[in-house]
Amino acid sequence: MKTKIITTIKIRRPDDLHVHFRDNDILKLVVPYTSRFFGRAIVMPNIEPPVININQAISYQKKICNAVPVEHKFMPLMTCYLTDNTNPKVVEEGFNCGVFIACKLYLANGTTNSKYGVSKISNIYTVFEKMEKLGIPLLVHGEVTNSKIDIFDREAYFIDLVMNPIRKKFPNLKIVFEHISTKEAVQYILSCKENLVATITPHHLLFNRNNMLSGSIKPHLYCSPILKSDIHQKALREAITMDCQLFFLGTDTAPHVQNNKESSRGCAGIFNAPTALAAYATVFDEMNAIENFEAFCSLNGAKFYGLPINEGFIELKRKKVFINEKISHNKINLIPFLANEFVDWEVNVV
Repeated sequence: MKTKIITTIKIRRPDDLHVHFRDNDILKLVVPYTSRFFGRAIVMPNIEPPVININQAISYQKKICNAVPVEHKFMPLMTCYLTDNTNPKVVEEGFNCGVFIACKLYLANGTTNSKYGVSKISNIYTVFEKMEKLGIPLLVHGEVTNSKIDIFDREAYFIDLVMNPIRKKFPNLKIVFEHISTKEAVQYILSCKENLVATITPHHLLFNRNNMLSGSIKPHLYCSPILKSDIHQKALREAITMDCQLFFLGTDTAPHVQNNKESSRGCAGIFNAPTALAAYATVFDEMNAIENFEAFCSLNGAKFYGLPINEGFIELKRKKVFINEKISHNKINLIPFLANEFVDWEVNVV
């Protein structure tokens, strides 16, 4: 039971350790929504074509930096998209020269722009060996891609069929299980304890599949991994209340234009950058876990990646803020997470 209503939360400037900025005009539109409040962001490489080498990463990073308003203090951190043909030397060189902070594993055809992904895990064992030796983190989208496996079960199957074999063969490989969405993933993270951490999104904390499907279909809550039942949502919410360093912020903000979301074959992805911090704060407040909020947002991830804690602070004030219906520029229309609703927290840089 709450004994005191918290009206202000002040934390170190946070990091978003899982973002999709896309490219070109969408990139220019969305980057400032992340750079305004976050000190750093780990940028996913699944653009078209994917970021598979150092030169591509440098070029993409420059595009992002050019989209950051001059008054924002922000650094994009780049990742290497792993394919069946990834050369361990490229990964090593990119990491040693400070271009790559991590490598991203997509199983082929599992999510947006993953057609170039890995078709068989053993194809990149030499890459994992090099990463384990150098301490390069592996970021994983943790779902199997077998169409015969129910979409709501693909994360749990991934643990048994993919994650366990990788960890058994490469026990010292640092792994981030990204955007976990199931109680099985929470339990797995807690049981492993070493060299395995997880990011959790605001939408998987706030909502479950009933919110997406009950009464009418809400395409702007459709994401990958898909929202699960309330049992899994509760497990995620309980995870963030734990006084441990195994879970941290990764919004998985993933913009798609409105027409591609509201269609007969709608894209998976939620553009939550404008509202993520307010959404996270709401959940931590509901769970009486505000004391863990700064660690989740600003400390745990930085420690895992060996990064210094950001300078500066942000402040969240308990205040109703209305979220606009859409964000538009040059005929691009994006629907933000929690559009047409009020959030409970106003976020400012201090």
